[in-house]
Amino acid sequence: MTLPSAVLGLLCALLVGALFHVAVDGGPGRLLLYLLLSALGFAAGQWTAATRGWTLFRIGPLDVGIAVIGSVIFLLLGHWLSMVRPPDGGSQDRV
Repeated sequence: MTLPSAVLGLLCALLVGALFHVAVDGGPGRLLLYLLLSALGFAAGQWTAATRGWTLFRIGPLDVGIAVIGSVIFLLLGHWLSMVRPPDGGSQDRV
């Protein structure tokens, strides 16, 4: 993968993460989480497409279609896991 395609992939991943942040109306603290999850999912999708030989929307060496699907999957899982709240008083010891 060339440097320009890696930069394009990073820009696409960050755009997907920012759009997801706007769509779910996340707070300012979650923006970094969504950007990181989107970049990881994009890389995982690109790696999966490269190893399996799948193509969906190829731009040079970058398979944007499968990579965006991976990014969305990581974002949905991360959003779902970040919504889990501990039970009331779960961390306090009561004697």
